[in-house]
Amino acid sequence: MKKESIPPSSSPSDEDYMRECLSLARCAAEQDEVPVGALIVCRGQVVARAYNTREQSKCATHHAEILAIEQACRQMGGWRLPDSTLYVTMEPCPMCAGAAINARINRVVWGTDDLRAGAFGSVVNLCDLPLNHKPALSGGVLAVECRAELADYFRRKRKPKTKGNE
Repeated sequence: MKKESIPPSSSPSDEDYMRECLSLARCAAEQDEVPVGALIVCRGQVVARAYNTREQSKCATHHAEILAIEQACRQMGGWRLPDSTLYVTMEPCPMCAGAAINARINRVVWGTDDLRAGAFGSVVNLCDLPLNHKPALSGGVLAVECRAELADYFRRKRKPKTKGNE
């Protein structure tokens, strides 16, 4: 995984972290994976970085968010991540939103909405359910860039192969 470093200024912003997620998403696209990248930040420190690996691993649960949550739990030594923020380029699906809730992640920040499977407001909002934890939600951070990364990937995937383009 290529790491894009956060500028050494005072404290990184949501946009800074989302730029790093975009870098991770590009790594996924280079491996012919849907370009979604995720970070988990705990008390100002990046504790996990991941991107989708479903095609490579042949595993339906290998979404960027799940992999980042698993990595953060190992790094932090427990399954609860209460002082953490999950950053991800696309709004989490129900599986990933549920994992963030179960891990007690304090805040979830995403780039583009997922109008087909978004579980923090686009299709359904798991925070509307009577669950014992509800993270703070912030969508739309660098949404144009995140949406463009996904659109470019799917445009390339759908482009018919012709001679010289194989």
